[in-house]
Amino acid sequence: MAYSDRELFARIIKCEAGGEGETGMKAVATVIMNRVNVADGEYRRVCQGDLRKVINQEGQFDCMRGVLGGVTNPQTIWANPPEDIHYQIADWAIAGNKLWNIGRTLWYMNPFVPTCPPTFPYNGSGTINSRIGDHCFYDPTELYSDT
Repeated sequence: MAYSDRELFARIIKCEAGGEGETGMKAVATVIMNRVNVADGEYRRVCQGDLRKVINQEGQFDCMRGVLGGVTNPQTIWANPPEDIHYQIADWAIAGNKLWNIGRTLWYMNPFVPTCPPTFPYNGSGTINSRIGDHCFYDPTELYSDT
C-alpha cells in the first residue's frame, strides 16, 4: 500500500532531520515545500508542484535510497516510522507555514564538518543562507532559474 502524501512527508521529515530538533525539522519541511511551490527552475520543471514528485525525485534525499555507496542504508523512510511530532510538522508545512529564516531556501545538506561550503549544489545555483544544527541551508542564485 502506498503512503499518503502526509505520511510520506512525515517520514521524510523524521528520516532527514529527526535528530535536529523541532527547528531543524521545520527548516527541512520548509525546504521541501519551497520545492513544491517554486515558480521556476528544475523543481518546477521536474516536480510540477507535486509533493510526492519532490520527495521521490531521484538523487535528492538519501532517506529515499535503499543503498548508499554500495551498502544497505539503514536510515530510510521505510525503516523509521514517524511519531506525532513529525505529523504535526508535516501538517504545519502543508498548511503554508515556513520557518522565517528559511523563506526561499531550496537546498540543505550536512557537510560533516564544522563549516558550510559557500555554494551548494556545486554548480553554484545556491548560496549559503544559514546553518541549523548539522545542516547548511542554501538560497537559489540567479543561476537556478536556468536549471
